[in-house]
Amino acid sequence: MSEVIALTPPMLLATAAAIAVAMWLVARLLRPGTRGPGGAKLPPGPPGYPIIGNLSQLGSLPHQNLRKLAQRYGPVMSLRLGSVPAIVVSSPHGAEMFLKTHDLVFASRPQTEATKHMAYGSKGLANTPYGSYWRHIRKLCTLELFTNVKIDSFAPMRKEEIGLLVDSLKKSSADGEVVNVSDKINGLIEDITYRMVIGRTKYENFDLKSVVEETLRLAGTFNIADFVPLLKPFDPQRMIPKMKKLGKLIDGILEKIIDEHEEAAQNSKESGSKPHRDFVDTLLSLKNKTLNPNDKDPHRIERTNIKAVLFDVAAGTIDTSGAGILWTLSELLRHPRTLKKLQAEIESLIGKDRTVEETDLNKLVYLDMVVKESLRLHPVAPLLLPHESREDIVIDGYFIPKKSRIIVNAHAIGRDPAFWSENSEEFYPERFEGSSLDIKGHDFQLIPFGSGRRGCAGMHLGLTTVKIVVSQLVHCFDWELPGNMAPGELDMTDKFGLSLYRATPLKAVPTYRLQI
Repeated sequence: MSEVIALTPPMLLATAAAIAVAMWLVARLLRPGTRGPGGAKLPPGPPGYPIIGNLSQLGSLPHQNLRKLAQRYGPVMSLRLGSVPAIVVSSPHGAEMFLKTHDLVFASRPQTEATKHMAYGSKGLANTPYGSYWRHIRKLCTLELFTNVKIDSFAPMRKEEIGLLVDSLKKSSADGEVVNVSDKINGLIEDITYRMVIGRTKYENFDLKSVVEETLRLAGTFNIADFVPLLKPFDPQRMIPKMKKLGKLIDGILEKIIDEHEEAAQNSKESGSKPHRDFVDTLLSLKNKTLNPNDKDPHRIERTNIKAVLFDVAAGTIDTSGAGILWTLSELLRHPRTLKKLQAEIESLIGKDRTVEETDLNKLVYLDMVVKESLRLHPVAPLLLPHESREDIVIDGYFIPKKSRIIVNAHAIGRDPAFWSENSEEFYPERFEGSSLDIKGHDFQLIPFGSGRRGCAGMHLGLTTVKIVVSQLVHCFDWELPGNMAPGELDMTDKFGLSLYRATPLKAVPTYRLQI
């Protein structure tokens, strides 16, 4: 039985005072007259409740609930999340205004309890506020970690790991087993990430993947303490202790990884052998260097910066690629005609006596269409990462105040019937046939990786991983749902977080189909 906590008179007085002050602040926020130059008003939006504003209307699936609200209040909609003004963008035109035309104004990130406790105070790449430090750390990551040459250099490693997965599935095929595809894919992406980022397979004494998943789950939760500052000391959802605990766990893991790499580098130097080079080694080679020596406020790359960037890279790689692969395979299982068509394209180019190589991917036109369609319906980050306005601005006649939280609903944009027509909810890759529509942030009808200055730096890595894994699995195997389940019966419910995962594991029966 839970323990009852008695409120003493001083506690009651403090709580009442906090609520009174909060109500006063809310009353000020709700007063008419929040206008910009020329009398421009905030975008339309739903009325909110005292103190919490519209937080309760987000629900457990905010990407879906915000889409429904936008259908009523418009593609550029204002909310009040506690004391924080928020703008929700749900149309291609709106996304272009915020992420391209006025990109610089919205290039910053809001700072939250999650970034404070689990992201080294935003010293990495993803959540760092816009400024000199972010510009230089982005440039460093782009030139040192995410070049096409660097990513392509890991192709043999990806091939080896995918080969191990295929061998495992061949055994399951011979035994007629039902495979938990979700577990297999998540394990594959974890192994690829470990080898690419830290240069080895899993550690026995800690589980980085579980830590990443829990971190991103907490970071994706709308924490009322971030939006109602007066409630922060009370931490109503009891999230801050969990974040601090995870932050310490993350730091311990990264310290061990860095210590191990520094020791290996020293041993290589002493022995005269050629050192191994993974992402950690690349970052450590930059330690103690100054990012911007000519700036008034120069920034040095120190151990904390390395850990922050390293965790961003590991988290982004582990969390997104697996989700993209699983949604694509799920849609293919629901649409056997599409699966057969994709197999036919691959077979016509590759045959059945070898497997797909990464150098083949650019020739697989229908595969590209399938992946685009999957990311349209199931963007891995349905609300992207939030932006924050750096100054007051008027856009399309609407006033957007400084420090507004900007939420771009990629889920709603990808299903907008005004652009995608009446079949916008259907999985139909042929809609891209003969289309030049780009997935890389240039066409705002389809922005699963975001766009502009804060677009995803690891896009090439993510797309390459999704395409090579999907192509290998559909080329090597036929797939059926277990228990005579009809394709239309497959559960496609999603589970919200910073990344959008299937709510239930994907299970299927593979049948090996190649001649090797």
